[in-house]
Amino acid sequence: MNLLTRYKFGDIELSNRVVMAPMTRCRAIEGNVPNPLAVTYYTQRATAGLIITEGSQVSPQGVGYVRTPGIHSPEQVAGWKKVTDAIHRAGGKIFLQLWHVGRVSHPDFLGGKLPVAPSAFPLEGEIHTPQGKKKFVIPRALELDEIAGIIEEFRNGAENAKAAGFDGIEIHGANGYLLDQFLRDGSNKRTDKYGGSLQNRVRLPLEVAEAVAGVWGAERVGYRISPHFSNYSMSDTDPLQTFSYLAEELNNIKVGYLHMIEPVGGRLGSINKEARLAPIIRDIFKGALILNGGYDARSGNEAIEKGEADLISFGVLFLANPDLPLRFMKNAPLNSADVATFYAGEEKGYIDYPEMGN
Repeated sequence: MNLLTRYKFGDIELSNRVVMAPMTRCRAIEGNVPNPLAVTYYTQRATAGLIITEGSQVSPQGVGYVRTPGIHSPEQVAGWKKVTDAIHRAGGKIFLQLWHVGRVSHPDFLGGKLPVAPSAFPLEGEIHTPQGKKKFVIPRALELDEIAGIIEEFRNGAENAKAAGFDGIEIHGANGYLLDQFLRDGSNKRTDKYGGSLQNRVRLPLEVAEAVAGVWGAERVGYRISPHFSNYSMSDTDPLQTFSYLAEELNNIKVGYLHMIEPVGGRLGSINKEARLAPIIRDIFKGALILNGGYDARSGNEAIEKGEADLISFGVLFLANPDLPLRFMKNAPLNSADVATFYAGEEKGYIDYPEMGN
């Protein structure tokens, strides 16, 4: 087995094990509608075994970046439908990533209102708002009676993704966003049923997963985690226990895959070999495991051959190489990524990376 062998989970058959990772590109148009250029961008990469879209906020409250698409309005659904139709015509598979940033936002995005979080604790750093770079503000703790509404927003996002023609859903539970904030004890200081014990802190992520699985069927749902992520003032006193328990509970829901960010090298840095959680999570979680974090063709093939993962997701490499699986197959040179255009511009750095021979 290697990156170019077929893979099946549930009733979904993938042509290879090369996954396009979700990547924020900040190119949505007015109303946070997917840019018409997104049709070309994703279709260029349709040879991925699976495409996972950039995070798409489930409500206006869930936005924290300039020009990011949503999945809560009819116009957004229509914009995404153009993307999924094109991907399916090209023979590809595509999942939508459901997103709520929680406290990683600013009143400039929210009509002057405070961002929401499990607890009203500050986070360090600055954020790019429509009015320029500003310091993060102290968020507002969600009231207990508001949390059911958050779950409903994710469920509605899942319904809208189905209407938009996606093949499934990935829940964004990583990178210090709302579900991650509830899960980890460094950001969740609640004393009600959504805080305190690990069983309470995991409650919201699991209730969201169950709600989304109720729309799609669990095998069409994935969940993304990032146990080693420490930006946005994120921390946890026992990541091994926290993420092992989450994996066990996601097993019980029978979600189709777990998508784990665990830097193995390259531009994302590296982690101590003894600190790796992926082998432990691999033993716990019974569905498909996707690993992400600085992999290339060699290390990706090695991880699959060793049984450490079922699939490998690629971010920057896929951004810069629309035909990445073909390049892996032919052991061809790779385009270099233009960092300056990751989050800015229109066509440039988005749909103008050349394919082989072009």
